[in-house]
Amino acid sequence: MQTAQSLSIPFPEFATFATLPQEGLPQEPLHAHILEENLLNICKSNENSLPLHPETDTDMAKKEINTDLWVYEMLKEANITLTAQGSNIDEVNEALKTASKNQTGKVGFPEYCGVVKDFLIVIEDKASLDKHIALDDKKLIAQDQKSVKDYAVNGALFYGLHIASNTNFHKVIACGVSGDSKRHRITPVFINERGDYQQLPDLETFISFAAHNIDDYYLKEILKEDTDAEKQTADLIKDAATLHEYLRNYGSIKDTDKPLVVSGIMLALREIENKAFSIEELNGDHIVTDGKKIFNAIQTNLARAQVTPDTKRDKLLAQFSVIKDTEKINIIDDRLGKTPLKLYTEFLYNSLYNSIRYNNSAEDYLGRFYGEFMSYSGGDGQTLGIVLTPKHITELFCDLIDIQPTDIVLDPCCGTAGFLIAAMHKMLQLTDDQQLKRNIRKNQLHGIELQSYMFTIATTNMILRGDGKSNLRNTDFLKENPHQLQLKGCTVGMMNPPYSQGSKQAPELYEIAFTEHMLDSLAQEARAIVIIPQSAVTGKTKEEQSIKANILKKHTLEGVITLNKETFYGVGTNPCIAIFTAQVPHDKNHLCKFINFEDDGYQVAKHVGLVETASAKDKKQHLLDVWFNRTDTDSKFCVETTIEADDEWLHAFYYFNDEIPTEEDFKKTMADYLTFEFNMLTHGRGYLFEKGEDK
Repeated sequence: MQTAQSLSIPFPEFATFATLPQEGLPQEPLHAHILEENLLNICKSNENSLPLHPETDTDMAKKEINTDLWVYEMLKEANITLTAQGSNIDEVNEALKTASKNQTGKVGFPEYCGVVKDFLIVIEDKASLDKHIALDDKKLIAQDQKSVKDYAVNGALFYGLHIASNTNFHKVIACGVSGDSKRHRITPVFINERGDYQQLPDLETFISFAAHNIDDYYLKEILKEDTDAEKQTADLIKDAATLHEYLRNYGSIKDTDKPLVVSGIMLALREIENKAFSIEELNGDHIVTDGKKIFNAIQTNLARAQVTPDTKRDKLLAQFSVIKDTEKINIIDDRLGKTPLKLYTEFLYNSLYNSIRYNNSAEDYLGRFYGEFMSYSGGDGQTLGIVLTPKHITELFCDLIDIQPTDIVLDPCCGTAGFLIAAMHKMLQLTDDQQLKRNIRKNQLHGIELQSYMFTIATTNMILRGDGKSNLRNTDFLKENPHQLQLKGCTVGMMNPPYSQGSKQAPELYEIAFTEHMLDSLAQEARAIVIIPQSAVTGKTKEEQSIKANILKKHTLEGVITLNKETFYGVGTNPCIAIFTAQVPHDKNHLCKFINFEDDGYQVAKHVGLVETASAKDKKQHLLDVWFNRTDTDSKFCVETTIEADDEWLHAFYYFNDEIPTEEDFKKTMADYLTFEFNMLTHGRGYLFEKGEDK
């Protein structure tokens, strides 16, 4: 499929014929499910006139076509529009007229070619992994004629270099693809207008090249620069550190009170628009203190947000009273020339408030601030088992559970409301119906939180997101009657329960016990997803094993995903995600998915914590494709199997190596054995290899 006479593939939606149609070739675009059969018939009827790849037998032709189709499906999934066997861009098409891989100066076409934003994407594919890439004796991508013709990466680089030197495209990404959906390699090579190129790390999908991702990919992977999102995260961490210093140096605020001060000020700032609050009014007055002014603005805002019932509003105000009752932060500090409260308010207005107000994001800003405060001051987070969930995990929950705008969501251990924020953000994105959007905010988000100050942060978080009527309650979830909670009709359950609180004396505090209680509280066939320590699904105690067995009697385990050990950086917990269908007993023949997602594209950066690398979006897409059966994979990544209650519900328990050793593996094993034998013989231990009973 490489020359002017090559077979052109008319893919629906974007492909056009790049060459004149051959005899017998269908003139209308075909759907993918019937395309393969038609192409094979064409190949068979034109064996003598149509040059194929070097392997001319029909089986190989079928494999090549299947690879083309599989690549097409991946491009379609990433919403990337490319042209097959040519280009609909005039200057690229002109360049391809002299792009023969035989280097004759005649026409030649890559498998796919097209533009995403200002990047030109070129793809060459091969059916066999053995034909992925060839390196020369200097370990560079070989550019001789045979390598260019026979290997995917080499061919892609050839076309990319040719286009870069014969067009005005200065950013070319050439991708060599080999294999199939189960085992494959995608190797991108970036080429600039000078013909310089760099081989980039392999990918699993093409999602990195989608229009909404490609700029970030370019910044992170090619320019090695921080993206805007990373800069915002760095600024957020820096702001949290600065504010922590202010709270410590100019107020001596207790650890649990720090986030309350921040939350209260954030609510007061909302009244600036209504002219019910002004930062300039914070003047250190001894009668009506700055704290009272902020407290009054909080009270007004809670009423304006229609936070009900009264008991809930009173509970919040009781928490925020620390702002008016802490004398030190209400007195003018000579070092500042103002009260510490005014310093805090000015700082929050210029940093965090504007971020929340104008940034359309699923980021739990207050949660991030709380987490940073705890990390600096050694607060009670870990003592209470509180492990705040990172944003990329809260968003992953929504994707894995396939959340819909009609869902009713329950988080019974909601903390600072990270899951509820992510769920609301995703649900609102999925609909344009204004009535449904109002209903999502008013009726479809339910949270329970035991710790009063965390409940206050969560409520503030939801109010700041425009959800003044969120169904959050400050109570003990484990003391709630699950049948009563079932009446809410929650179709989705999300949870990150307290960690390491359970024991033989208190088995109800095991993470798996929290999981069972949540499952019991959901509607029939509700989807449930939890992030818990791996030890919770292995069943290390008899009590936990009993709970696992009980879960299967009432609910269905869909699968468990082993996560990056650094997901909760600094906590020392190895987490996993478990996904269930509630109120449906587990069938003994039901196949569960066990996935190893430790390599998730996130890594620890010094002084920052866990950060996203350029491959994170690609790896997440691959995970979702496997979870939703959109692609195959090998058992190193995913095992599908039936389960027993006393199994360890982890990929490592079920995994076995199903790969057939290659010829190279055999040669290496034999070489190692012969080396060992020779070494033993030279050291006088030849008797080890003698046959017979008496050695």
